[in-house]
Amino acid sequence: MTMTPDLSAPGPLAESAAAKLSLAVPCARLSLRARGAAVAPLSAALGLTLPERIGTRASTAAGDTEALRLGPDEWVLHATPAALPGLLAACAALSPEHPHSAVDISGRELTLVLEGPRAAELLTLGMPRDPDSIAPGEGRRTLFDGVSVVLWREADTRFRMDIWHSFAPHLASLLATGCAELAAETA
Repeated sequence: MTMTPDLSAPGPLAESAAAKLSLAVPCARLSLRARGAAVAPLSAALGLTLPERIGTRASTAAGDTEALRLGPDEWVLHATPAALPGLLAACAALSPEHPHSAVDISGRELTLVLEGPRAAELLTLGMPRDPDSIAPGEGRRTLFDGVSVVLWREADTRFRMDIWHSFAPHLASLLATGCAELAAETA
């Protein structure tokens, strides 16, 4: 019987020589929807150029805010908690002239980090998309075991997976089991 990993504090959840699963430090999250003429002023106000192509990412020069384009008019932003009030204020100031939607979704999700030489293989446990089709530095909304997730590929052997809190225990347990199975293969 598999036990659900402890998701109450950031840190390692499961580890083997093949892959490591960790709970990331919480971050601020912003769902941004905008079209046309609103995109350039929002980019300027946020201090980064909102990516034009779905799946691409951009970050501020300071690295405290990162945006991933999820759809034709949709981005998700990760930021330090301290940066969130400024981001929301910057967006609100543009609202009258440049209609858009900027919603704080920080409390909705948590992030799991998967890393190691077989991290991409671990993802194939529940993901219909080939993880290698996502280039390092890009990301996608996809499914994992039937659950909608946002997958950020940090490097060849490192991924971040944003998951709604209600699905996190199930997916963390599934990934921890996968880590154990990979460890058993090499034992």
